[in-house]
Amino acid sequence: MRIAVNTRFLLSTKMEGFGWYTYEVVKRLVEEHPEHEFIFFFDRKFDEKFIFGDNVTPVVLSPQARHPILFRIWFDFSVKRALKKYDVDLFFSPDGFLSLKSSIPQVNVIHDINFEHNPEDLPKNARKYLKKYFPKFAQKSKHILTVSEYSKQDICKTYGIDESKVTVAWNGASEAFRPISLDDKKKAEAKYAGGQPYLLFVGALHPRKNVQRLIAAFEQVKNDHPELPYKLIIAGEELFSGSKKSVAISNELRKHIHFTGHLKLEELAFLMAGATVFTFVPYFEGFGIPLVEAMRCGTPILSGDKTSLPEVAGEAALYCNPFDVSDIAEKLKLICSDDDLRIKLSEKGLERSKLFSWDSSAEKVWGVLTSILKD
Repeated sequence: MRIAVNTRFLLSTKMEGFGWYTYEVVKRLVEEHPEHEFIFFFDRKFDEKFIFGDNVTPVVLSPQARHPILFRIWFDFSVKRALKKYDVDLFFSPDGFLSLKSSIPQVNVIHDINFEHNPEDLPKNARKYLKKYFPKFAQKSKHILTVSEYSKQDICKTYGIDESKVTVAWNGASEAFRPISLDDKKKAEAKYAGGQPYLLFVGALHPRKNVQRLIAAFEQVKNDHPELPYKLIIAGEELFSGSKKSVAISNELRKHIHFTGHLKLEELAFLMAGATVFTFVPYFEGFGIPLVEAMRCGTPILSGDKTSLPEVAGEAALYCNPFDVSDIAEKLKLICSDDDLRIKLSEKGLERSKLFSWDSSAEKVWGVLTSILKD
């Protein structure tokens, strides 16, 4: 069989959520199923490290699809022609986008539909495109994959999709995330926080990540409990131009907060393992891979209590209301000052992390793809 894959987020210089999902899942599909051919559709020059086997044919399709107008051209014209040219049996799209013009069977991964509930979080052009076309993609798809039971129920309810058409395959996390020694923790603190213990947030600087309220809560804790010596490290880049500028920080607080920008995987894993607490309080998430990364490191978690986050973290997190700065601050103070609580959460996290693996994710994805190929 010939399976085409949308690989436009496999970017050698900047791998983010969709890119890592594509990398981890599709790499396994290629390596474990050499009897099938895979056609990778890139929208720019690709790195050879993403050609995972001799059964992969890489194809660059123009234009580079990073704008709503270019999305339509790329998927409805360039992808459509390529599907026909390479005699493809099935098109798999890990970022949810499909070709509405092609009659080839298609399977997509819809990670979440935050834009339906919080449209103000996105620039106008992107918002209009997603709200117009994702309902069409959901109807067009032969089968939808998603990453949490929360997202499945949300997709089915919002788009009127029968539950039998949607399969949940939880995300995994890289094996680079693992506990480190106390000596290495001290090295991490020295490198990132001037030798002090630190709290960590990982994620794109996007409104739904709720970084502004996290910072406000952190400032409240610093003011009310100066005896707590923590820094706050924010690891992530702007998702949209100007995102970082929208995060307000007082001059007094700036000396306690550090933005790292984008980090390579190994450095991010070291940073995560060295943190005293991982603080993750988005008000909307389809899954939240950083939660699994923190659990794999044994890093205690303060999590928001909305959408998919309790499904992922289970009993391995202390929860707060992400819309209530005072509640975030109260829980932040609690987890920072209670050693026994952190030890308990660390142990529960290490155990719960065993439930999540990219091997399992890829196996479920393959099950869906083969069921469509057999039809």
